[in-house]
Amino acid sequence: MARVIASVDSMFSLSRFVESVRTVAPVSGRACLVDRLPDGRTSLVFRVIEEGRRGDITVVGPRTRSLLKKASGFVKAVILDFKPGWSRPLLGGPANELKNEFIALEHLWGPSATALYHELLGTTSVPEFLDRIAHAFAVQLSPTFEPVSARLARHAARVLDREDVRVDALAERLGVTTRHLHRAFVENVGVGPKEFVRSIRLQRALRLAATSSDWGRVALDAGYYDQSHLIADFQKLVGLTPGAFLKRANEFGAAALLAPEA
Repeated sequence: MARVIASVDSMFSLSRFVESVRTVAPVSGRACLVDRLPDGRTSLVFRVIEEGRRGDITVVGPRTRSLLKKASGFVKAVILDFKPGWSRPLLGGPANELKNEFIALEHLWGPSATALYHELLGTTSVPEFLDRIAHAFAVQLSPTFEPVSARLARHAARVLDREDVRVDALAERLGVTTRHLHRAFVENVGVGPKEFVRSIRLQRALRLAATSSDWGRVALDAGYYDQSHLIADFQKLVGLTPGAFLKRANEFGAAALLAPEA
């Protein structure tokens, strides 16, 4: 499976909202892993099926538990991961309504999603794809006043992404109650701040494990109390031990891919 990471830095209108863009093309005739792990992100997935003759656009909400699958039958997929807290103004509705869900964009945007689908089906490059997406988001983005809670949630998410800090301590630092921060997070990120922290630690551990086999050190560097805490939390969130998950990925020779449920 080929995988390319496309930068969005040059796309100013998108870089404000989009964290990463990935394209995936499975090896012909082979299934690939279609894994959705908790990461506190909402994603937009565009798939091309049947040699470009048809496809679909799906919104993948933030998950509280992993979904591990194998998939085949698609030509390629392009995945946009939104920065935490930006899915609501772009897609509409409270972010928590997307939690653990796979929703066709058409259900959220109506005819505008159908028009975007036909435009994307005709694109031949990632820059062209991003140009169509940027235009669609510019049209959909609500010009109305944004609540303070949205900015609070995004700021808190950035802090939790880069710092190992307790949620109650962060709330105090930001001058709000823990309850208020929780509500802002649920409405704008899709999950509570404690769930978000768990997903961040999980993702951090996976990145560290890619270059180290010392699970004790990985656990501490990822923010866990110890190795047993890492393993227990990993099994709750993923359903496998860290070693079993990495072995599964290595057997397929592929990285995890976000995609709609079949």
